[in-house]
Amino acid sequence: MLKTFFSFIFIAITFSAVSQNFEQQFKEFSSKEDTTGQTTVLKQWEAARPKDPELFIAYFNYYAGKSRREIVSLDDEKKDKSFSLTDSTGKPAGYLGSTVEYDGATLQKGFDFIDRGIALYPSRLDMRFGKIYMLGEMGNFPEFTNVIVQTIEYGNSIKHAWMWEQGKPLDDAKEFFLSSVQDYVGTLYNTEDDELLPSMRRISETVLKYFPDHVESLANVALTYLVAGDFDKALPYLLKAEKVAPKDIIVLNNIAETYKRKNDKANAKVYYEKIIKYGNTEEVQEAKEKLKELR
Repeated sequence: MLKTFFSFIFIAITFSAVSQNFEQQFKEFSSKEDTTGQTTVLKQWEAARPKDPELFIAYFNYYAGKSRREIVSLDDEKKDKSFSLTDSTGKPAGYLGSTVEYDGATLQKGFDFIDRGIALYPSRLDMRFGKIYMLGEMGNFPEFTNVIVQTIEYGNSIKHAWMWEQGKPLDDAKEFFLSSVQDYVGTLYNTEDDELLPSMRRISETVLKYFPDHVESLANVALTYLVAGDFDKALPYLLKAEKVAPKDIIVLNNIAETYKRKNDKANAKVYYEKIIKYGNTEEVQEAKEKLKELR
């Protein structure tokens, strides 16, 4: 029995070493952009350990990289991260920029692998976040939103006992998870596309289903209503956020602005005065200027 036990340990250690060896080789070929080497390692890896969680991630990264296309363009107007080109007199002649696109068919192969990995290892948060990241890069925000919501739901079912690379437990998993979800909501907001406000709201309301006092999500839902001009729906979320975090300047400022837009000057004044009480020098000065405007 003891001999069998030690044999089992030896086999487990051997499999772990084999996986790490394949993973290291794959990373080395990736750094050299050697796709031939990558595919060779992936095939050997798959033959040796077809259900290795790191294999699914490697395949996903391989197809994500392979699908990426950078398109260079010459434009008349300056865009983000574009370079100015000048003529012989030093005057601007145009702007050189680039955009990144992804080949859908190639990237789908990567999604197929990561979906298989998630199905086998549903608590591997790095797999889920990798998929969410690429959906955001593609601009596929409906599916981006769906996967985030699914991840929030699943996280609650396992009490956020998430695993990360190499199957290691994630430290401060709940806090890390909520912070990451907040970043994803920020991704939607930064598109400045009002059609994505329902997606922001759906994600934040899903968080609130399990964390009803999550200030950021309360503020997010309120923000979606504020942008849409629906102040009466925004206000209850903001007032609840204030109860949880009574000195949060962003929350106080949003409440003040909401009352101001509702033409409720008395309540707006109350909240600008709270900002003066709790804010820093810059926040206090801004609140005083807004009080003057109210008068």
